[in-house]
Amino acid sequence: MSSQVLGALPVSESRETPRGWLVVLSAMIGVAVGLSPIPFYTIGMFAPELSRAFGWSFAAMMGSIGVQSGVVMVSGPLAGFAVDRWGARPVALVSLFLFALCFMSLSLSNGSLLLYYGQWAVMSVLGAGTLSATWTRVVNGWFDRNRGLALGIASTGTGLTGLLVKPLTAWLISDYGWRTAFVVIGLLPIVIGLPVVLSLFRENRKAVPMADSAEATAEYGLTLRQALHSPRFWLLAAAFFLISFALTAPTPNMENILKSFKFELAEIGRVTASFGLAVIAGRIIGGWLLDRFWAPACAFAILLVPAAGCWLLSGESLTHQGAFAAVICIGFGAGFEFDLLAYLISRYFGQRNYGVIYGTFYTVIAFGGGLGPVVYGYAFDTMGNYGAALLLGIGCVIVGGALLLALGRYPEWDQD
Repeated sequence: MSSQVLGALPVSESRETPRGWLVVLSAMIGVAVGLSPIPFYTIGMFAPELSRAFGWSFAAMMGSIGVQSGVVMVSGPLAGFAVDRWGARPVALVSLFLFALCFMSLSLSNGSLLLYYGQWAVMSVLGAGTLSATWTRVVNGWFDRNRGLALGIASTGTGLTGLLVKPLTAWLISDYGWRTAFVVIGLLPIVIGLPVVLSLFRENRKAVPMADSAEATAEYGLTLRQALHSPRFWLLAAAFFLISFALTAPTPNMENILKSFKFELAEIGRVTASFGLAVIAGRIIGGWLLDRFWAPACAFAILLVPAAGCWLLSGESLTHQGAFAAVICIGFGAGFEFDLLAYLISRYFGQRNYGVIYGTFYTVIAFGGGLGPVVYGYAFDTMGNYGAALLLGIGCVIVGGALLLALGRYPEWDQD
């Protein structure tokens, strides 16, 4: 299938320079201190402290993740529109600063659960500019031949958060209390993120002749309206709803899944520590493979890895080695998911309205990802185990991967 867009450059024309790898580094750090990983990886450590302080149930505090997912379904596309309209760099700078203030404001919690949810809602609106659409749009503009690898490295920021911010949060809570921990973790986007983005994060202005926007970059591709009329858009949406449901659901339930197999708390900690490394491996290895093979076929093969991990957890017994293998397999697949989405959007829909198109797909991911943990939790409450839910997840990830195979060949964006 061939598509032509006025003023576009062929996607095959290489734009890669050494400067682009500094942009990848800055995007990686921006991802690491943004809205997606910091609340997700720290809520599990803050929850027991808030429960002791205010008597909130664990389920009520996990509801904050549901609030974030629901709000991001609206704020994600709006942030993508802002990136397309005003450029990724200014949106990233403003959103990092506002997200940091919102996260620090959680230290002022006074026992009102409604106010706590409201803080999460505001944080999810103002921090939406730190989501993947902002960073991946700019990385796409610097790379073609090594685009998958560049996206993979940039996205390892979430894995770094899991490896570094989680233990930092635990230490801060233990030695200084949860209020201080909220403030210190909230300062990271300002102290680390803002200087790096200011100095290194730049759009590739040499990719094409400049458009009206000072931050405009490669303008080949479809508008959002054109994308919405494409069968590929809805095929990709269905696939990623199933994939996000299957890959997100086990993560917040992992400790309880292992606990259901009679693992001790210390052993659970050792096993789940491998998740962050597996996410990083999934991003880098998956991105490298995307550059060398047709992405849908590559995705289908890689998604069989987390399916195998879920199968290991769905049995009636689980060895220590099996638990390690399952966590690594699921982490590898979870790491690959967002790289894959960014890569497929850039290849099948182009860069013209990349931000808002990615933001729209993020709505699908937020819905599937928010629904998955709830379904898994309900399955455990009603049946006392996760076996049926994990088998459902296996079916979803395999069907989602198979749907990608129907996307067909990449469009050829020809210069008119």
